[in-house]
Amino acid sequence: MPLMTNRRRFLQLMGTGAAAGAMPGFVSRALAATPLTMQAAWINDAEFAGYFAAIDDGFYKNEGLDLTYLSGGPDVIPESSIIAGKADLALTTPDTTIKTIVDQGAPFKIIGAQYQKNPIGIVSLAKTPINSPEELKGKTLAVPPVNVISVEALLAINGIDRSEVNIVPYAYDPTPLIKGEIDASLDFTTNVPFTIEQSGEKAVSFLLYDFGYKTYNDTVVVTEEVLKTKRAELVAWLKASRAGWNANFADTASYPPKFASTWFAGTGRTIENEVFFNGAQKPLMEHSGGIFTMDAEGIAANIETLGRIGIKATPDMFDTSLLEEIKG
Repeated sequence: MPLMTNRRRFLQLMGTGAAAGAMPGFVSRALAATPLTMQAAWINDAEFAGYFAAIDDGFYKNEGLDLTYLSGGPDVIPESSIIAGKADLALTTPDTTIKTIVDQGAPFKIIGAQYQKNPIGIVSLAKTPINSPEELKGKTLAVPPVNVISVEALLAINGIDRSEVNIVPYAYDPTPLIKGEIDASLDFTTNVPFTIEQSGEKAVSFLLYDFGYKTYNDTVVVTEEVLKTKRAELVAWLKASRAGWNANFADTASYPPKFASTWFAGTGRTIENEVFFNGAQKPLMEHSGGIFTMDAEGIAANIETLGRIGIKATPDMFDTSLLEEIKG
């Protein structure tokens, strides 16, 4: 998922010691595995393929973790899961997380970023393409309510008056776009264009990121208390998760079919769609420093962008020290 923070149906998967028992080198460690729970940001799809790979391939067990994975959904607010103690870490969007820190004094720390470039963008039909913010003038754009502030920032950054674009509510359904009832929608560029093409239309898209709205997405967030008391486990999670993503991206068409009857069961999405999604997200996630890297330039870009929408982020809200421990 866009800044679609309120998403994903509930799913819980507990690791067992049996599989590790077949690996003598890990028997004693598996028996002493430490429980850790993560809250995802949306329903199960390719956005989380690396975590599914790490679970299925035993990477978390190898790091001494007994991981519980909680799927998200339309009614799930990831930050609420960690505040309530339901999860130790959550995947969130930086704007909502940092706004909660600023406005409510929430004790959050961002310890990693799954997406270097936020995959949210403007999607339109190829027969009536919209290829830049400038081309939104006079058009009807469907936007999820939670994302309106981001679109308004995009328009401001590009010198476009808010009144020049007709913004209407969007419910994550491309049907109005396909039917021509709207001109464009705000959605995940890694997924929705393929969904539209499966309906017989060709779609085009552009990232908000490429036109000045430079934010991470699926930021890894913990409370200060969990950071203090479970630091070793969080480092282990980052290491195992990075290994899962590296395995997944070695061949972006390999893992999605393996999840067809497990992780992806019942979503209503085709495996072809998930394969497309997986390949499309790869360049948005990779970094020379490894998956989850947050470098000084990226953090500064997020702070500047959020400042444009009145969210005053500061460098101390990002903690890169755990990532330093898994370098190499």
